[in-house]
Amino acid sequence: MRGARILCESLLAAGVEVVFGYPGGAVLNIYDELKCFEGRLRHILSRHEQGTVHMAEGYALATGRTGVALATSGPGATNTVTGIANAYMDSTPLVVITGQVARPMIGTQAFQEIDIAGITRPCTKYSYCVSFADEIADVVREAFHIARSGRPGPVLIDIPKDVTAELASHPAQSSLWLDLSSESELSAEVNVADIVDRLVSTKRPVVYAGGGVTRSAASGELVDLVETLNLPVATTLMGLGAFPAGHENSLGMLGMHGHYAANCALHDADLIFAIGVRFDDRVTGNIERFSPNAEIIHVDVDASSVRQNIKIHHSVTADAKAVHARCFVICTLSATAAISMTGGS
Repeated sequence: MRGARILCESLLAAGVEVVFGYPGGAVLNIYDELKCFEGRLRHILSRHEQGTVHMAEGYALATGRTGVALATSGPGATNTVTGIANAYMDSTPLVVITGQVARPMIGTQAFQEIDIAGITRPCTKYSYCVSFADEIADVVREAFHIARSGRPGPVLIDIPKDVTAELASHPAQSSLWLDLSSESELSAEVNVADIVDRLVSTKRPVVYAGGGVTRSAASGELVDLVETLNLPVATTLMGLGAFPAGHENSLGMLGMHGHYAANCALHDADLIFAIGVRFDDRVTGNIERFSPNAEIIHVDVDASSVRQNIKIHHSVTADAKAVHARCFVICTLSATAAISMTGGS
């Protein structure tokens, strides 16, 4: 089958239901095939490629799925960069598919030729340029895995026009097998009991929760832990919704646009349990004066975010949901043990 059809079949295999796009010459073969997939792959037409990616972002945030955007070569591809960069900063899982000039024309400064894979490399988790139609299925599978795993983010797949027209065999099952589920297991090496002990023994602990909590669907586990230990919670802008704003333990949003109580609590804290956050400059301000007396425990699924901006005393590279769940279990076991020792019920 044609490369364009392999692409559509691969999107279906990855669980895609909706594609946001704006057509152009380099992706006409893909649009021809999309007609044949009506009822299975829904296409939503935007009015501009930047809007296409923002629509895919909104879809990803609202559904928890990976957003898919489709754009043509040249200016169509470069128009996607703002949306891609935004998704990268906000950790939103996207797969952005762009058209490219035919392979013989690459490197000749052909009409609407642009190295979009190179341009987006600093703001994507990975950028592909597909060379042959028989690579498409594996590339799509790998792209969705990368977009969803670890710290989510955008992946770009650039496909030359003649590759979408090239005939190739579509494997019944891709030779590259990847688990597309979220990586939520917590290593046995992580001593969560020490975290709980610090949360219990300090006088002014504060939970600093960010977008990583919502991305890992860990809001319920966070509420359980906070209510068990009676901890105050401050959230980032991306963490809004991670903890109920009306809860008595909520301090609201922190940072330069945040609440006075949240900022004062963090400044005066003796322990900060930071989970799923980046210690962004909008939150920290002058890093030399940020929470000067606090011991900081930082939990994040992305190891590169740890110690990037702030001196951290303890770090855990793990999914927020797994850490919260383990902390809650330890709290429950400790409470049960205390009751048994006192003969209570």
